[in-house]
Amino acid sequence: MSVSKNLRDTQARIARAAEKSGRTAKDITLVAVTKTIDVERVREVLACGAKDLGENKVQEMTAKAAQLEALGEKPTWHMIGRLQTNKAKAAADTAALIHSVDSMRLAQELSRRASTPINFLMQVNVAAEDTKAGVDVESAKVFARELQKLSNMCLRGLMTIAPAVENPEENRVFFGMMHKVFIDIRNDLDDNNISFLSMGMTSDFEVAIEEGANIVRVGTGIFGAR
Repeated sequence: MSVSKNLRDTQARIARAAEKSGRTAKDITLVAVTKTIDVERVREVLACGAKDLGENKVQEMTAKAAQLEALGEKPTWHMIGRLQTNKAKAAADTAALIHSVDSMRLAQELSRRASTPINFLMQVNVAAEDTKAGVDVESAKVFARELQKLSNMCLRGLMTIAPAVENPEENRVFFGMMHKVFIDIRNDLDDNNISFLSMGMTSDFEVAIEEGANIVRVGTGIFGAR
């Protein structure tokens, strides 16, 4: 199955899920995850209308960004993987949105390195999994208040990675919980900049959208198995 057909199918599924939650496809940002995908295939998905690309590793993101720019392509980059402090500057220079800020140490390093304000999401470990990064739900509101105080840093919302499950319905409870945390933090901080909720991947993005996600991260569903 071609990348173009996969992308169209994914967009159609997003539209149906958005309709169920009283929104439209225009309200949902699809981030095509290009991890390990070569530049020619990335260009194919851009030619089909994708605008936002996500990478897990800074080195891969910066390399592809340079290659694509040389070819006249300037997609919007999202850093979606765990970010080390020594890669903070490179991430900040390339990504329009960093999804994975999960510690004050990382946030402070980004703030120190930034030449212009950085748009970022706070990562929350909604299911309290030992193998996942992110602040715990109980600490999220306090941490968000601290993040808001940093210079050159603009908190734009929250991100989570739900558990790997066979039935996506099993994650509905976590997505619903995450949406509540998102609303609570936005109201607590009274900040209209907090507008993005990034959750849902290939296996469960429809449930995530139905529960309030407005950014979904899809790789395998577009490019096939790695």
